[in-house]
Amino acid sequence: MFQGYIDQDAATPVEANAIPDVLFERGLYWASGRSGVVNLVAAHKWFNLAALKGRTDAISMRREIAEMMSEVEIATAQREARAWISAH
Repeated sequence: MFQGYIDQDAATPVEANAIPDVLFERGLYWASGRSGVVNLVAAHKWFNLAALKGRTDAISMRREIAEMMSEVEIATAQREARAWISAH
C-alpha cells in the first residue's frame, strides 16, 4: 500500500502528458474488461491515440478490436479520439 505523499499542486493530469504508454494502458483497460465492462469503442479510441503518439503495437491492438466492432462503433471511436486530440 502506498504510504507516501502526492503533491497535488505539482501533479500533472495524465491527459496533459499524453504519453503513449499511458494511452496504450487505457486501451488495454477497456479491452480487457478490468473495469467490469468491456468497452470496444473506448478501447479503440485509446489504442488509436497511442498509435498516433508512436506506440506501434497499438496499431495491431486497434485492428484486432476493430474486427469485433460495427462501422458505426468504429466511427464513434474515431470521432472521440479526434475530440480528445482537440481538447488536449
